[in-house]
Amino acid sequence: MARLILSLDSQVLAEYNMNKERYTIGRLPDNDVRIDNPAVSGHHALIINILNDSFLEDLNSTNGTYVNGKLIKKHALQHGDVITCGHHQLRFVDSQASENEPDEFEKTMVIQPSAAIEERVRATKAEPAPPRAQSSARGNGDAGAPGAGPVAPPKAKLQVLSGAFAGRELELVKALTTLGRPGVQVAAITRRADGFYLVHVDSGTPDDFPHVNGSPIGPQARRLSDNDVITLAGVKMGFFTS
Repeated sequence: MARLILSLDSQVLAEYNMNKERYTIGRLPDNDVRIDNPAVSGHHALIINILNDSFLEDLNSTNGTYVNGKLIKKHALQHGDVITCGHHQLRFVDSQASENEPDEFEKTMVIQPSAAIEERVRATKAEPAPPRAQSSARGNGDAGAPGAGPVAPPKAKLQVLSGAFAGRELELVKALTTLGRPGVQVAAITRRADGFYLVHVDSGTPDDFPHVNGSPIGPQARRLSDNDVITLAGVKMGFFTS
């Protein structure tokens, strides 16, 4: 099933599952996708779904309809296309296509870790952990007790919060996931038994560290918590556990 992700100024506003044949986009309340903004015409554009294909048509709008920055009258939509109506963007996501090929965000932001990166991450110390309360009971099945098996970390994912890929998600299933843009800023997220850690790897400017919740992480590995906001290479990403 195809989806439309509506955003303004890189902030996701709504998401629409396209399970009907026709979807109208415009400012008036009778549209399937309503964009209440003067720059958008009352009935701005139309999307028609035929079997597995989707077609976009401009409805003689005042300010025009754009796809990936180009003015169009009619356009066959492809996975990842960005439709611009006024100041708003609608990202077209084809679920079937996204299952069969890497997401554009992964192509541009996910880096194959090298031996040097792996060594850099191994050498990075984690930030001091808060002291844990000592339990006087024995044999209570505490995972931290001697002889207890390792505890698997919870599942986690990143969701892009800004930029052209807003709304995209990346499951953190690998032991090491390297993100960023070489020469700008590169970091890694390590999956350990006690959780997930963000590690600074490299940047174009010395000591230009990634940020978590608005603060630079510094040279140490930063343990991530649910709902943390990571800023890396100019892209904001939310960290979520489940």
